[in-house]
Amino acid sequence: MLKETVQILLNDALQERQDLFLVEFDVSSANHINVVLDGDEGVTVKDCVFISRAIEHNLDRETVDFSLEVASAGAASPIVMKRQYVKNVGKTMEITTKDGGKYQGVLQSTSQEYITIAWKAREPKAIGKGKVNVEKMADLNYDDIAAAKVKLKFN
Repeated sequence: MLKETVQILLNDALQERQDLFLVEFDVSSANHINVVLDGDEGVTVKDCVFISRAIEHNLDRETVDFSLEVASAGAASPIVMKRQYVKNVGKTMEITTKDGGKYQGVLQSTSQEYITIAWKAREPKAIGKGKVNVEKMADLNYDDIAAAKVKLKFN
């Protein structure tokens, strides 16, 4: 019952703030409500407060005891939704495919079916000794991706 009520409140709040989207939602048997958000332009503390208030102010603590946690998907969190790929175009990604392939490169573009990732590789010259830098690209279907996350750079 609590989960359905919270889901309705959450959907209403997200309808009002369409720049935000739900990544994870759960209500435990102990009535701990956990909401993880992401946004097209990121998520601020103010965004989390907005969603928290939309839920908490519409539940009666005298009827049901609950705890509520609203958080943003962290920078190192895995990407789980197509919409998250869109907001990360131009960033370096680490991707593992279901067949065990591993890619690290810049997310070039997204479509409804796949993403395009580009990277540089050192390959042997066609003629002579030595290696040369080569630009590589791959289109990866969302269904073929086992894990993906943004690679953080620290300068």
